[in-house]
Amino acid sequence: MIDHDNAYGELIGEDDHGQWAFGTSFDDPLVGVDTTVPEDVDRSALARYCLMLGDDALISSHRLSEWCAHAPELEEEMALANIGLDLLGQARLLLARAAAADPTVVPFISETSPVPAEDALAFFRTESQLRCVRLCELDNGDFARTILRGLVFATWRLAVFARLRDSRDPVLAAVATKSVKELTYHRDYAARWAVVLGCGTDESRRRMHDALTFVWPYVTELFVPTEDELTLSAAGMGVDPRGVRDEFDSVIGRVLHAAELAVPQSVSAGSVGGRAGRHGLHTEALGHLLAEMQSVARAHPEGSW
Repeated sequence: MIDHDNAYGELIGEDDHGQWAFGTSFDDPLVGVDTTVPEDVDRSALARYCLMLGDDALISSHRLSEWCAHAPELEEEMALANIGLDLLGQARLLLARAAAADPTVVPFISETSPVPAEDALAFFRTESQLRCVRLCELDNGDFARTILRGLVFATWRLAVFARLRDSRDPVLAAVATKSVKELTYHRDYAARWAVVLGCGTDESRRRMHDALTFVWPYVTELFVPTEDELTLSAAGMGVDPRGVRDEFDSVIGRVLHAAELAVPQSVSAGSVGGRAGRHGLHTEALGHLLAEMQSVARAHPEGSW
């Protein structure tokens, strides 16, 4: 029997499919963890912060799922799918935490809806309600672009989550501890392919250069903190992304050097009054992605899967 009143129940059920909630490794990171929200925390800020991190993973996961049956080799199709599953597991835990911290963030479907809170957050929010950085929503393009986007994303997220392991929120700390292991693989997988493609043929090198040109304008946004990030960082709950920029630059610089590619000059995709993906302002690509990702759930809003 599924307990739909428990935001974590869907993630740790004893059914035959429970392991898929956690991506490619099947251990439950919340075993023995006190999931009570600390009393002195701003619950609304914590919920918004979890939505940011969860949306990054959710949208990145869906982008990777689009490679199924389209990757250049079967081995790479499996690798991309597994990375997507890892990120989906992170998204479910973080969206569930957001709902537990502040139930008002969960979209209302109906009084009798069987949809779990994390699913409602994934499938019943509009484009302007998502808080992912714009990097996550960029079209896959070719394999080189997906690799470069994945390298940037995993390097940045790994640096953030490594610090998030010390969060005063026990759930965030537990999720981060598990995610660091996954993100280390994601980063190293992308880095190896970046070197192979950058040092490969003239064509693969050209494609990596084009990928850099396309992706790099969205890097600056990763290190612009929101008020919630600053508030929670000061409270020992979250991470100020500005603090990971040096580590990011060092890792990316070493990978691009090995790949015989130059670090692009600092350019930015810009924002609207200082607002971007974290504030619900996205690229056109996200609307098309959500139309596909949310279509089944919105066609059957009372469905139970």
